[in-house]
Amino acid sequence: MINVLFSAKPESWPRYCDPLIAACSDVGLEVFLSRDHDPEDVEYIVFAPNGPVKDFTPYKNTKAIMSLWAGVETVVDNSTLTQPLLRMVDESLTNGMVEWVVGHTLRHHLGMDMHIDGQDGIWRDDVFPPIAADRPITILGIGALGAACGEALATLGFPVTGWSRTQKSIDGLTCRSGDDGLRAALTGAAGVILLLPDTPATANILNPETLALLAQGAFIINPGRGPLIDDAALIAALDSGHIAHATLDVFRQEPLPSDHPFWTHPHITVTPHIASTTRPETAAQVIAEQILRGENGKPFLHQVNRTHGY
Repeated sequence: MINVLFSAKPESWPRYCDPLIAACSDVGLEVFLSRDHDPEDVEYIVFAPNGPVKDFTPYKNTKAIMSLWAGVETVVDNSTLTQPLLRMVDESLTNGMVEWVVGHTLRHHLGMDMHIDGQDGIWRDDVFPPIAADRPITILGIGALGAACGEALATLGFPVTGWSRTQKSIDGLTCRSGDDGLRAALTGAAGVILLLPDTPATANILNPETLALLAQGAFIINPGRGPLIDDAALIAALDSGHIAHATLDVFRQEPLPSDHPFWTHPHITVTPHIASTTRPETAAQVIAEQILRGENGKPFLHQVNRTHGY
């Protein structure tokens, strides 16, 4: 029997309990999943930062901390966490992000808002969008989520440039890296999608200088992390007309305060951190695979690099 502690907010327990036990059983693992194990008996922790475990010191025999979230910035600097920390990389989470990013990219590309919000009885048949091939898109952050979004957009005909800290090679994408690569990736971009982690190196990566590199009338989509954008600089760029619209799913403070200027800005769309959500049924399969690897002495998948912060 393998002791697994579930540490997430209480309302998550009914949604995850049965799928986790079933997924483990399907791969031949017998687990005792509980929210109340003796710390010294715990072998694995299914973890979310909004759960009860904050101090990992008592969990001396724990082999891995398995995050339910793709982002780990709220826990990676926890000095008590010495066990392997594993990111959630799940096909359903990836597919959800791809669908959300593609949907909002096409919304801005096709100018849907003008027709949805502007039915004023005037027939404007001289206003139409360019084809995708004429609308270069840049994705900042081409890990599992960013690469999948980039490949989907490239399939639709968009020229896609992906930027990352280190150089990558992804079929169908122009890949750039480093400071010079960032400038090249942003210069003339008609749309920017942010899917970077929140680290000191990525904070305010969109700022007055980098926003100025974008094409006139560009759009911004941020399902990554709130601190990636300098909020004041974004509002200034929208007010000047240089940036046409920003669709934001993540924020420096969540929930976004009701008096925040983003809520009422005419060129900002706020969504409540719903771009992609972990689904219990498929996440359970990922977790079961990680436990199986641990029990068989195989290396864990998607282990966080503490130095890089992701």
